[in-house]
Amino acid sequence: MTNLKLKVLGAAVGAAISMNAMAETTMRVATWLPPTHPQNTVAMPQFVKMVEEATEGRVKVVIENFQGHPKTIYSSVEDGIIDASWGVNAYTPGRFSLTGVAEIPGETKNAEKASVALWKVQQEYFADANEYEGLELLGVWVHAPGVMHTKFPVNSLDDLKDKKIRLGGGMVNDLAARLGVTPVAGPAPASYEMLQQGVVDGTFLPIGEHKFFKLSEVTNHLTVFPTALYTTTFSFVANPEFMEDLDPKDAAAIRAAMGENLSRMQGKAWQDMDALGMDHAKEVGTNIHMVDSFEKLAVDMKQTMKGLDQMWIDSVADRGVDAKAALEAFRSYQ
Repeated sequence: MTNLKLKVLGAAVGAAISMNAMAETTMRVATWLPPTHPQNTVAMPQFVKMVEEATEGRVKVVIENFQGHPKTIYSSVEDGIIDASWGVNAYTPGRFSLTGVAEIPGETKNAEKASVALWKVQQEYFADANEYEGLELLGVWVHAPGVMHTKFPVNSLDDLKDKKIRLGGGMVNDLAARLGVTPVAGPAPASYEMLQQGVVDGTFLPIGEHKFFKLSEVTNHLTVFPTALYTTTFSFVANPEFMEDLDPKDAAAIRAAMGENLSRMQGKAWQDMDALGMDHAKEVGTNIHMVDSFEKLAVDMKQTMKGLDQMWIDSVADRGVDAKAALEAFRSYQ
């Protein structure tokens, strides 16, 4: 082989090696909320930045609209249909019972603090129970405190009797049973249509959704309690095979960038939504009932919530964890 041919061959090999070193991996992440929702305009761009900065641009995130019911998110990630996404734990009842510690009514006031607390408890108390088998958990969080969005005023708990309320599942269903409402199952984004069509009389969601789900168009009352009426747990998960196929350096970088950081960021995003939702409610003239701790309605609700913490502890007795200690830790971390 001539020197010229050797030089050409060497240059080609060198270029191939250089191109391979610069090769990018695409992480396909699905989202299921409306494009204008802060989850897509605020939180997801931050997630993209976290991944791409951690991997120095070697892993690029592509956001895709999820085609299907949100309850199938986890199975879609598990099956490799998408590389990663986030879902509502309560939409797959029985699988993620332990994270229900963050859904106990009356336990939280701030989504950011509760989300960090939940991540810590998940790592310290729940990881060995392996509820996320078949998935790699990158973060967990809760939305801002749930409130009542209704077509009718709630001056006492009697006003709720037999009213049809959209619920997403989880421990809020246990509270609903005690309140005597008629639960109507449905994903959060369906609230507007269900209210508009008269299928339900109200929905339990954070204040922010009064603006971002346009609930102010179909309800005219907000009832806000001193502590969360309820919360919902979300989990960000990745397909384990996708993570294993990454360069080990990039996989490690993503894991290091996520966890508590992702949980905190998401919790803050949801809490920030509440301020925007409240401003919107005031602007459009929604009747806002801030229930303080001295009002009979708040006292009655607190009494109604009594014992739900023990109900959660009993419900996870088969998971092999110290649920009582986990609940105490969750409270202390907030």
